[in-house]
Amino acid sequence: MAEQQSSYEFVAVSAKDILAERQRGWEGFTQFATWGIAATVVVLVALAVFVG
Repeated sequence: MAEQQSSYEFVAVSAKDILAERQRGWEGFTQFATWGIAATVVVLVALAVFVG
């Protein structure tokens, strides 16, 4: 069996580090949303052209 970790090392985390991490997360989310919306628009336009 795997051994359980019995000790943890705590490091100081500053507000600047937290803010930078959240900004990276937000940028990733907005990039994903942008590409998702663009893909949806492409599919809808393709459907309108080829089906309708």
